[in-house]
Amino acid sequence: MAFSIALIIILGLLSESVLKKVGIPGLVGMLFCGMLLGPHALNIIKPELLAVSADFRMFALAVILLRAGLKTRKEAVNRVGRVSVVMGFLPSTMEGVAIAFAAPYLLQISYREAVLLGFVVAAVSPAVIVPAMIDFADKKIGTLKGIPSMLLASSSLDNAYVIVVFSALLGIHVGAAKGLSWLFAIPQSILLGVAVGLGSGYILWRVFEHYSVRATKMTLAILAVALLLIWLEELVKPYIVMSSLLAIMGTGFILLEKAEERAHKVSAKLSKVWIFAEIILFVLVGAQVDIDLALKTGLAGVLLIGTGLVVRSIGTFISVSGTALSSGEKLFCIISYIPKATVQAAIGAVPLEAGIKGGDIILAVAVLSIIVTAPLGAMGIQFSGRNLLARE
Repeated sequence: MAFSIALIIILGLLSESVLKKVGIPGLVGMLFCGMLLGPHALNIIKPELLAVSADFRMFALAVILLRAGLKTRKEAVNRVGRVSVVMGFLPSTMEGVAIAFAAPYLLQISYREAVLLGFVVAAVSPAVIVPAMIDFADKKIGTLKGIPSMLLASSSLDNAYVIVVFSALLGIHVGAAKGLSWLFAIPQSILLGVAVGLGSGYILWRVFEHYSVRATKMTLAILAVALLLIWLEELVKPYIVMSSLLAIMGTGFILLEKAEERAHKVSAKLSKVWIFAEIILFVLVGAQVDIDLALKTGLAGVLLIGTGLVVRSIGTFISVSGTALSSGEKLFCIISYIPKATVQAAIGAVPLEAGIKGGDIILAVAVLSIIVTAPLGAMGIQFSGRNLLARE
C-alpha cells in the first residue's frame, strides 16, 4: 500500500503541474491519473488501498468542507441565503425528473429504474466546486455579491438533498420503505445536520477559548470532530437522518463567527493538509471510473447526460433570476453547477449491488457523467470565473 500511496502522490503532483501549465485545472490531471492507475486500466493501485478509498475520500471531503465553513461569513449567508436554498433543491430536482422521463426511451429501462438513475446523476460535486470557490474567495473574485459563499452553501445542500432522495427511492424500490414518510427525511437531514454542526462548533470554540490551544492542535481537533460527524451520520442512519456534510460546514462557520483570528489560523493549516487530500481525493475518484463500462451506454448515455444538464441549467437560471447578479454572473453559476464526481462515484454502484434490474446501466451512466462533466465543469469554472466575475 505504501508504494501505491507514493505513486499516487508523485503522479498526482506531476499531472497537476503539467495541466496547469497549459491552463487546465490540475484536478483534471488527477482524475485521469487515477483512471490510468486504477483497476480498470493499468491496475497498479493495490486492492487494499482501493478497499479503503471511500474512507480516504471522506477524509478529503471533510477537509474541504471545513475550509468552506471557515470561509463562509454570516453576512454573506444572509445576503444569498434564499438563493442558496433554492439552488440546493430546484436544479437537481429538475435534472432528476428530466432524466427519469428520458431514460426509458434512450436506454430501454423501466421508469422505476430511471427515477433511481435520475437521482444518482443529479448531484453536483462539492469536491470540484468547493476548492474553486475557496480559491475565488481568497482572491476576492465575485465576493462583492457573495457568489462563492452562495455556491459553497448551495452545492452542499444539493448533495444532502439528492443523497436523501436517492436513499428513500432505493428503499421504496427494494421494499424497505413505504409511503411518503421519506419526504420528512429531507428537511430533517438538513436541519439536524446544521444544528449538530453549529453545536459542535460552539463547543470547540469554548474549549479553545478555555485552554488556549495552539493552531496545529486546534486543526487536529477540528478534523477529528469532522470525522466523528461522518461516523455519527452512519451510526444514527437506521433511526434518523442527518447530513454530516452540512454539519462539518456548520462547525467551521461557527468558529469563524466566534473566533475569527483562530479560524484564519486553522484555515491556513487546513490549506496545507488539502494539498495532500486533494491528490488522494481526485486520484481515487478517478480510480473508480471504468471507461469500458461508461462506453456501454454509448451515444444514448451522452445524450441523456446532456439532456439532464440542459434542464439543470434552466433550473439554475430560475434560481438566480430576480437577484442582483449580472448576466455574466448568472452564466457563471450555471457553469459551476455542471461538474459531477464524488456522489456518482460513491453511490453509482449501489443499485447494482442491491440486485436491481438495470443496475449495470445506472452504474455505466454514473461513470460516464464523471468522465464528461468533471473535466468540463472544472475548466469551465476556472475560465468563466476569471472572465465573468468582478474582483473586489
